[in-house]
Amino acid sequence: MCLWKQWKRVRTRYRELRAQGLPEWVVHEFANARKGPWRMAHGPMNRALGNAYWQSQGLMSLTERYSYLRQAW
Repeated sequence: MCLWKQWKRVRTRYRELRAQGLPEWVVHEFANARKGPWRMAHGPMNRALGNAYWQSQGLMSLTERYSYLRQAW
């Protein structure tokens, strides 16, 4: 949701979604959506930006971290 709010303008959304390698029709559909950031975060953005994107940004998966800590005990 925070990422969608950072991409305030449609032009920015087009640029950022294209950079993710999405098909052009998906980019057009998502960038021009008039839904709010919370609504976009739950469906379309989860499909567009998967776990690999967030790991490349340096964020850890909470389920992986939980599994790691459980095995350490």
